[in-house]
Parts: sequence; structure tokens; C-alpha cells
Amino acid sequence: LVFTEEDKYDLYSSLLFKYFLAEGIVCGHDLFVASAKEHPDNILKELPAPLLDDTCGKELGDEAAAVKPEDFQDSMKIAWRYQNLPKMEASPTTHTKFGHYYDVSKKMSPELCQSAKWRSFYLHEELSFEPKMKTCNMNSGYARLLQSIQTIISQEGFDGSDPQKKQRNVLRIGIQSLGSILWGDDVCCSDTPEDAHSLTKFLYVLRGLLRKSLSACIITVPSHLIQNKAIMERVTNLSDMVVGLESFIGSERETNPLYKDYHGLVHVHQIPRLNSLICDVSDTKDLAFRLKRKLFTIERLHLPPDLSDTVSRASKQDLAGSAKLLSSGCGAMAMGKKHLDF
Repeated sequence: LVFTEEDKYDLYSSLLFKYFLAEGIVCGHDLFVASAKEHPDNILKELPAPLLDDTCGKELGDEAAAVKPEDFQDSMKIAWRYQNLPKMEASPTTHTKFGHYYDVSKKMSPELCQSAKWRSFYLHEELSFEPKMKTCNMNSGYARLLQSIQTIISQEGFDGSDPQKKQRNVLRIGIQSLGSILWGDDVCCSDTPEDAHSLTKFLYVLRGLLRKSLSACIITVPSHLIQNKAIMERVTNLSDMVVGLESFIGSERETNPLYKDYHGLVHVHQIPRLNSLICDVSDTKDLAFRLKRKLFTIERLHLPPDLSDTVSRASKQDLAGSAKLLSSGCGAMAMGKKHLDF
């Protein structure tokens, strides 16, 4: 169960959500897409186009070529004593290729989308067909969604405890903007919601369904709207992996020279640990993302050796204060050059 905290305007978190679904289509997995904000059919039409193996190198080469002139100009400004230092490792992972690459400037072909086996859950349509139901003090939207997921797992052969005759496959579940007011939940509207346990009960049951089935689930939650920290702690504890995206749009960091090469920060709050009752906490605290012309890239955030001469002294003092907030990993020496590209 992957829990993704949405950025303020839900621009980049929806992009990760679509990457997860696009990877399922390319790998031949079954999909289940649930949303109360946007119709799942429209979400699938906006999936990024995969890059084939023969064109992947060319596309990535174009991205590197587009950056080279700027990097060359920056190298001329760097003092001579910095030039012989080992280059900063941009990628937090190894160099081996994992998964597939996608071109965010193009949409996935309709033929490829139609070849995939997927099911949709649009809350407004589901509630209009049948009367509202409330089970175990859970609101009707969550109860209806759990009922649909349980039906698919049991009837389509994803139940790991039940022996299946046909070939097994993986079910990818994507739930968009869970906990928002569109789902009938008021955790985003009040510090003391009427049913504070409805969301956590849903996640508890969902995690049980995932444990006994061949499935993986990603959910996006507008956590910046949930003021009750106790609810956020429960949601975090019920998730295997928790990742937050902090966009610079509308904040002072958008014009801060320290973050001029990035579009936001990536916060890895929790990662799963096998054969353990507790989750691991990532030691990498300085990840940032940027949206290039074709690729969405996650990199290590590192400070420039020196800022431009046009930056005022007051701005440099502000930057020095911001630099203290970064972890010590920013100054670590490493060997790699590649990015974590999706």
C-alpha cells in the first residue's frame, strides 16, 4: 500500500499516479482505477506514452544534450578548487534500469490502452445506481469501494488463499484523492470531524485485502488539508510506503535561487521493510524533482558551489538559513551521474 501526499495543486502527484497505471498496462497487469473527482476513463486517456527500448536511449540522449550547454557555462563560473572534486551522485538508486521510461509530452496510444484489462469505479455513478450503504460506521463511498475491490479480487482470480486454475496475474489498484470531501469524508474540512475513524477503518480493511491477494495499491491523499495530526499518524501507520511531494508553485521557494533547477521536494517518510513489524525510515532526506521536457526526474538536491553575483547579500543570508535545513547528505561525495527517471 503506497500512500502519496498530494502537492498543493495536485499537479505532480497525479503524474506519479498515472505513471503507476501506465507501468501496469505496459507490464500486462490488470487495473482498477477509483476516483470521486475525475472519471477513470479520462484518467486512462491521459496516461503517458511509453518509450520503446530502441528509442529510449535516443530520448534520454536528447535530454542530456539539452542540458550540456548550460552545464558548460556553469562550469566556467566554478572556482578552480572545486573542479577536481568527485561529481555529486544525482540518483539515489543504482545504475540498473528498472521498469520503463515514459514520455510525458505524449499520450499513450488508444490501441495499447484498449489491450489492457481494466475496471473503473466512479463514485457518483456507483452511488446513483444503488442506495447509500453504511457499514461499521464507515461512510457509503468507502463501503462501496471496498465492496467493489473485494468482488474483483474474489471473482477475477487474485485471491492468493484460493487455488486458481487459470494463469495468475497482478492487480494494480489506484485510488485518487482519498479523504477529500468528494468521497463524503470531512477530515479535510474540520479539525474534529464527525467520523474521524472512517478513513482509517477503510485503510485497515483495504490492507487486509491486499495482504491476501496478488495486488498492489497506490492512493493519493490531500494531506495538506487534513489539520488533525492524529488522523495523519494513523493513516501513515496503516501504509507500507509514504511519500510526499512539496511543489514550489506559489511559495517563496519558487523564486529562491537555491531551488532554481527544481520544481519541488520529495519527502520519503516511510519505506517498507520485509519480515519486520516496523517500517524503515529513509536516510535520504534531500530529494528533489523536476519536470523536464519529456521526463519526470527525481534527483538529489545539492547546493551550488556559489551563487550568481546578482544575488544580494540579504538573499545569500536567507539561502544560508535554508541550507541549514538540508540534511548532511547534500555534501556527500558519490560516483554516479544518472537520475531516477520514470
